[in-house]
Amino acid sequence: MTATAHPTLAAHTTELVTDERVFAELGPAWGRLYRRCGTATPFQSHAWLHSWWRSYGVPGRLRLVLVRYGGELVGAAPLMLVHRPLPALVPLGGAISDYTDVLLADGDDGRAAGALTQELARAARTALIDFREVRPGGAVERVYDRWHGPCRKVPASLCLELPAVAMDELVARLPSKQAQRVRAKLRKLGSLGVRRDVVAAEGVDTALGRLLDLHRLQWQDRKVTTEHLQSRFREHLVRSVGPMVRSGDAVVTEFRLDDEVVAVDLTLLSPSLAGGYLYGAHPRLRERKADVAVMLLDACTQHTGAGERGALSLLRGNEPYKHHWRPQPVANQRLLLARRRTAPLLAAALCDIAARRRAKEVWHRWQERRQD
Repeated sequence: MTATAHPTLAAHTTELVTDERVFAELGPAWGRLYRRCGTATPFQSHAWLHSWWRSYGVPGRLRLVLVRYGGELVGAAPLMLVHRPLPALVPLGGAISDYTDVLLADGDDGRAAGALTQELARAARTALIDFREVRPGGAVERVYDRWHGPCRKVPASLCLELPAVAMDELVARLPSKQAQRVRAKLRKLGSLGVRRDVVAAEGVDTALGRLLDLHRLQWQDRKVTTEHLQSRFREHLVRSVGPMVRSGDAVVTEFRLDDEVVAVDLTLLSPSLAGGYLYGAHPRLRERKADVAVMLLDACTQHTGAGERGALSLLRGNEPYKHHWRPQPVANQRLLLARRRTAPLLAAALCDIAARRRAKEVWHRWQERRQD
């Protein structure tokens, strides 16, 4: 069902959508708003979120908070109700999305943000609102600034970002000896005859199947993100990326060696960033002394728009190989919003976060002692 629309500030109306069919039909309007929100990341696109809902959503728990002005969508918060570990409204996208956020049209004078804040408070009822993995400067910060109840920001995952420039400029940022090594690796890729081809929209489904098969192969007998091996993840990726490629929000690249596809990369795009999301690479590449990380980054820089995008994101994770490029650390934030009557939920969430942080610190110290 869809709740009754509420009039708010000067011709702005809000509504709470819980009907999956309405969510599906929102695609065109959502896409227009997405293009008008300069801070949006690919994880806020309709194709990504609606596909995620179909793979991971729980029937009956969809909560889309919408704001319209003159009939046009100017604000949206894509949420789902969960009951564990605490009753909360959490963003769609889950753990497989590196950033969560709301959408607010650029140039909003504060009325759309205010209306969205009011409707979020109404929709929350007896639940906490828990926005995890918010990129600094995200649109939801405008909601946070207007929130009248208890609220807190706490650190979330660390992301690493590079300037959205060409590969030559990235290499020029490095110390001279390191830059020489990278240039040698690029020449090695050329001498091996590694060829890259951007996959046309009609070939995306097949290429993504290759990507996931190669991803499984490259992580064989090693620790891997098990969700990437699940059928529901494969279905989500195939369902979402095709439309994203057609709308310019994703690029799939195949790499060939001796006419065999030996690697496939998925890069996600938005006005604010370009980011390599997932890849699969055959062990044969490393056997031939090809540097896969250099190969993938070189391909990703072809889609940064010559600096027009805000950043080339290495997305979540603080892996040592990423630091070779001298990236800037950018910490995501977790925004917790409560009403006065749900303040105890906020306190419980903060206690849980602190306990998990302490447990992680203890585990890291124990690992360090084992290595000494």
